[in-house]
Amino acid sequence: MILRHLYIVILLLIPALGIGQQCNNTLSGKVLDFHNKGPLAGATLFIPELDVSAITDFDGNYELKNLCEGEYELEIMHPECRTVFYTIRMSANTEKDFFLEHHLEQLEEVQVVGGAISKKTNSGLEQRLASEALVRYSGASLGEALNELSGVSSISTGATIVKPVIHGLNGSRVLVLNDGVRMQDMEWGDEHAPNIDINSANAISIVKGAAALQYGGDAIGGVILLDQETMPAQDTLYGKTVINGISNGRGGSISSELSKVFKDQWFLKAQGSYKRLGDQEAPDYILSNTGIEESGVSLQFGKKTFNWGIQGRFSYYDAEIAILRASHIGNIDDLIRSINSGIPEIIRPFTYDLQNPRQKVTHYLGKIALYKRFEGLGKWSLQYDFQDNRRLEYDVRRGELNDQASLDLQLTTHTLSTDFKWDADDKLEMQFGLMGRYQENFPNPATGVRRLIPDYEKIDLGVYGTAEYRLNNNWEIDGGIRYDYSQIDALKFYQTSRWEERGYDQEFNDIIVEDLGSQLLTNPVLDFNNISVTSGVKYSKDNNTFFRFNYSLSQRAPNPSELFSDGLHHSAARIELGDLRINSETSNKLSLSFEKQYADWGITIEPYANFLADFILLEPTGVEFTIRG
Repeated sequence: MILRHLYIVILLLIPALGIGQQCNNTLSGKVLDFHNKGPLAGATLFIPELDVSAITDFDGNYELKNLCEGEYELEIMHPECRTVFYTIRMSANTEKDFFLEHHLEQLEEVQVVGGAISKKTNSGLEQRLASEALVRYSGASLGEALNELSGVSSISTGATIVKPVIHGLNGSRVLVLNDGVRMQDMEWGDEHAPNIDINSANAISIVKGAAALQYGGDAIGGVILLDQETMPAQDTLYGKTVINGISNGRGGSISSELSKVFKDQWFLKAQGSYKRLGDQEAPDYILSNTGIEESGVSLQFGKKTFNWGIQGRFSYYDAEIAILRASHIGNIDDLIRSINSGIPEIIRPFTYDLQNPRQKVTHYLGKIALYKRFEGLGKWSLQYDFQDNRRLEYDVRRGELNDQASLDLQLTTHTLSTDFKWDADDKLEMQFGLMGRYQENFPNPATGVRRLIPDYEKIDLGVYGTAEYRLNNNWEIDGGIRYDYSQIDALKFYQTSRWEERGYDQEFNDIIVEDLGSQLLTNPVLDFNNISVTSGVKYSKDNNTFFRFNYSLSQRAPNPSELFSDGLHHSAARIELGDLRINSETSNKLSLSFEKQYADWGITIEPYANFLADFILLEPTGVEFTIRG
């Protein structure tokens, strides 16, 4: 009996001794700034399961004592950082340093004024339309939404064809980036609206100054960024649907999106929209053939943590836009009669049918992007994107040709880019990047019409560097430089008479591949080297008052339309002739801005002067008669 009791006592003592031996482990180390590895004093490290905590000293040191063997969740908090969680395994004394994102609160500090957000980034005024403001334009276009921002207007060449204008410039001088992808959608045409579903964006920004160099040196007007939302770091499911009714056109639109974020921060997002309008109406008559049918869908997936992330995206956009029937003419007499007429020459009953003249565009976009942050250095990003843009323009033609597009262009683009942002210093931030792009244009010869834009291959290479330096709490300076190289290799037919009329026989006979009598097959290969530079200063009197000054030098290579156009542009109803002699245009721009923000409203004053050399424009030269069957 005595032995039995002794055996029980021994069994009880063994685990007690074991536990006592395992609960003398110590976790120690430092809590540091992720960017510059500087110590973070006053950070709290807390293990909820044990109700044990420690606070870092002036040098960032911490120590958690008397920990048992096992696995614990460690919570790290700091007044100027986002709270983070780590899983730790204790089996012995352990030294471990933790890195916190100390800049997040500063980067996310923005001032909201009437739906527009001005980020405190650099000397170029940056404005932003948030998601709440975009909902009001769910049934409208990108150009119409941007009218809400100062310094931005729009040019409309049809009831639903609206292009943004920044400081008086549009087209190829204004870059549009959709979720980090520079749009390649034949933006050279005045009647080529951006091929973007505005409902796929959660915010829109206008960027000028040094920050714009990241996206392209040819952004003489500015850069339009369509941004996606930052997914919440929690397991959640949410979405929204917006329905619009539009009286003028007797139609409407619907847009819906659904987002799912998982526990491990992987996410999925799907979005789709549809819009349908019939003929627009003036007070006294119908604007015949001005309807539109538009649809779009986008899918996203990825994972975003502070240290690394990956994102994939696919989107499809389709639009069929009717063009006012009375706006297209067959001869000079029709033009004079239309100008002098008080009402359109052609007025028909209301209809939802989309008849000729009309245009149909489709745009496919795909991208894969990833990033990785390195302790004490910064953030590296890599992105590949693909775009396929198809444009069909239908003119009023006879018989079976009425169903055949008069213009059929397909533009395919591949882009690979990489960037590195160095932010290891609290006052200085630098960014460097490389970009390579390959583009191919195919004009379908089955139209039966002389091709407006020829076959061509285009290569773009770019390299840039920017820097921002904070002198003190009030003053910031920034600057940047970018070099771009472009080569266009085209294969184009010229009428012999046009070739001689333009004087090309005196300068470009070396590019003739074959002489076919009435036509010449040519192979122009054109190279352009462009430099862009920007610098500026920003003064912040307080959190609500800002002064900015910026100088920028920008060069833009001529686009294929400006070089090679040769024939009738059906959507524009005009004959366009390019010029092989055109050089890059150069912009020297000075801008000054004053911004004052109040609780419910704000004021912005932004005078600027833009001096452009070798400015490229369409210039009327006379009337040319054609024979059409």
